[in-house]
Amino acid sequence: MPGTDQTRGRLGDLPQGYSATMRLDPDATAGSGPRTAPVPRSAELPQTSDEHLTRADLVWALIVGAVIGTAFVVPHLHLPWLSPVVHQSPGQNHALATTAPVLGAWLPHGNWSTMASVGVAAVVIGVGPVVARGLTWRPLLLVAWLGSLAWTVALTLIDGPVRGWAGRMDRGGGYLGQVPRHESIWSLVHGFGSHIAASSPAPWDISIAGDPPGALLTFVGLDRVGLSGAWLASALCVVVGTSAGAAVLVTVRALGDEGMARRAAPFVVLAPTAIWVGVSADGYFAGVAAWGIALLALAAGRSCRAPDAMAVGAGVLLGWAVYLDYGLILLAIPCVAVLVATRNVRPLLPAALAAVVVVACFTVSGFWWLGGLGHLRARYWAGIARDRPYRYWIWANLVSLTCAIGLPAAVAVRRAADRSALARRAALPVLLVAFLIVVVAADVSGLSKAETERIWLPFAVWLVAAPALLPHWTHRYLLVVQAIGALLINSLLFTTW
Repeated sequence: MPGTDQTRGRLGDLPQGYSATMRLDPDATAGSGPRTAPVPRSAELPQTSDEHLTRADLVWALIVGAVIGTAFVVPHLHLPWLSPVVHQSPGQNHALATTAPVLGAWLPHGNWSTMASVGVAAVVIGVGPVVARGLTWRPLLLVAWLGSLAWTVALTLIDGPVRGWAGRMDRGGGYLGQVPRHESIWSLVHGFGSHIAASSPAPWDISIAGDPPGALLTFVGLDRVGLSGAWLASALCVVVGTSAGAAVLVTVRALGDEGMARRAAPFVVLAPTAIWVGVSADGYFAGVAAWGIALLALAAGRSCRAPDAMAVGAGVLLGWAVYLDYGLILLAIPCVAVLVATRNVRPLLPAALAAVVVVACFTVSGFWWLGGLGHLRARYWAGIARDRPYRYWIWANLVSLTCAIGLPAAVAVRRAADRSALARRAALPVLLVAFLIVVVAADVSGLSKAETERIWLPFAVWLVAAPALLPHWTHRYLLVVQAIGALLINSLLFTTW
């Protein structure tokens, strides 16, 4: 790779006033100014992130578009050998497959919040890339979080404040409906596993049985401290879920590539995942998991003053995440990727010990994680899983994920497989490849058939950053495509979870 092109790529992504031989010190944003230091190899832009779209990019975009169209058309062809659901009555088929591969119902709708959503999108598209390049780091994180929050709230309120916000959390069999059922935290955790099986006395609703007790424990805890009700529960999910984008930026920077983090900022703000972050408990899961990985990256990146404390915090959050969603055990893969990218395994021991403490607390309280997973598998395969054919969902799952991350991200992830970038352990490609491996593992397992636009939110929030790998001159156009896609899904469908 010619040195001049490589240097030009780095200069294009550094904030104005910085040279290719300078990087921002973590404390520089406090006003002390930049320190001169060699740019680490992991901070270099991937070789494929030049300023040209390639024929491979265009071909891959056509393939992705064709697969998306096929996944939405197939359910209406009523092919017995390629159907999203089988053994269902017409009413059940209508409820589960009308909008397959996305779970929801066709319901074109809009209100004042539609215009608010368009306004938020216009601001991010218009000034987002400029702000991301020029704003100092810590204010940028805050702006990214607030922008993501505004985008998510605006999309959510298109469905109305009751139906779109409070109604999502206030279903009879959901988390809040089960809060009065428990006299104590101990009884909740101790008896949780005995209500997972469908044949058990007073079985949980599938939305609760599908997760370990940490999710229900969260909402019971809110109630115990006086923060009860659907409005506050929804607010928790949205506030924590929208912070995931900031965690992604922190992680990429901690792995040595602030320029790429800045390029990714407008995309994580305007993420289509906002449709399901507002409002579902999976948005809360995504935020917790994202900050666990971000703290691990800070501990491993040798750029923080208390790496051991960061590692312990990472272990606590990641351990807690595993008790929010069984599938988040797969986060071990991106955690390993973080340690590989930084060439630093020192945070592993304190993080692992902290996670073990979380596991021990649940185990001593009476919940055995593997036992709960076994009960869930039995219930899942005896229920709706047998009616959702693997031959359709093995690829349609990826289409519903694409709806959640947006077409630009689905096209851009191809560039993450650049051998040169991975050999240099470049931050964003390493993370993207790790999460692609996670998605493939979750898909092949067969434990995720449908609803992956929601279930895979903890993975999707990272893939949304992929368009940062595409040429900078395309970013505003890609943001337009991303925003239009999210608005169409949110306004044409009433998504369920």
